[in-house]
Amino acid sequence: MSIAREVAPEWATEPAEPTSGSGSGSGTETVGSNRRLRGLLDGASRSWCADPYADALRAGRGPLFLRRADGWLLPLEVERWCAEADAADLEVVERCEGAVLDVGCGPGRLVAALSARGLRALGIDVSEAAVAHTRGIGGRALRRSVFAPVPGEGRWGTALLIDGNLGIGGDPDALLHRIAHLLAPGGLLIAETVPYDIDERVHVHVTDAWATPGDPFPWARLGTPALLRYAARSGWHATDQWSTGGRSFVALRSRSRSTSRSAEPPNSTAVISSQRARKPSPGRPAADS
Repeated sequence: MSIAREVAPEWATEPAEPTSGSGSGSGTETVGSNRRLRGLLDGASRSWCADPYADALRAGRGPLFLRRADGWLLPLEVERWCAEADAADLEVVERCEGAVLDVGCGPGRLVAALSARGLRALGIDVSEAAVAHTRGIGGRALRRSVFAPVPGEGRWGTALLIDGNLGIGGDPDALLHRIAHLLAPGGLLIAETVPYDIDERVHVHVTDAWATPGDPFPWARLGTPALLRYAARSGWHATDQWSTGGRSFVALRSRSRSTSRSAEPPNSTAVISSQRARKPSPGRPAADS
């Protein structure tokens, strides 16, 4: 998982008035204008790749938290992210179609699980430590923001936003708009939601048990009702929702001329690199490094 320090750039979304989330707590900041978001992008991405997040991934354990401006802390499940895919994860894997793009793949357990089942999968993450970990367990990953050019745009069969990655960029409208452009027509998005009703857009920073400071970045937290509202106005069609192991998920289908065909695997000219040299297998996704 990434909870990536990514900010939706101006070109990724339609112009809109800033909106406030319904999350409680004084001292929180809502996401500002698109221009301000774009101004934050470079510094935010750089800071996410530094400690304490990278240290936690390398160690495979926390404690690690998202800290809101008012002091509220959200514990992050580093140990679960760095473990093998659990039963809830494997249910997500079973629902995937075609070539799979794991957005904010973190240490890569889902990418590895997909690959182990012979499915074409690519993880993207802005964290160098996350990409290295994913490659180290046999997955394929690129250090890339979801808002930057991504291999196979418009041809992915499934996109994943798991472990809170609906929060990436702090702008759900922009993120859903971007994912729709990455998927093939009629492609599938599987997103994990907060297991209660919330629609919160705030600024947070990553911290550890020693209160190591980090730069603030925009983030969002959505329950299933909130995601369905955002999805409906963005042209997505909800096909399923379920809960398992205390976690909640929603499956959304993008606009399509025909939903009966699986997406063709994305193509490019270079095989995604891995920390261990390996001969690419037929049908594996290819990508720019």
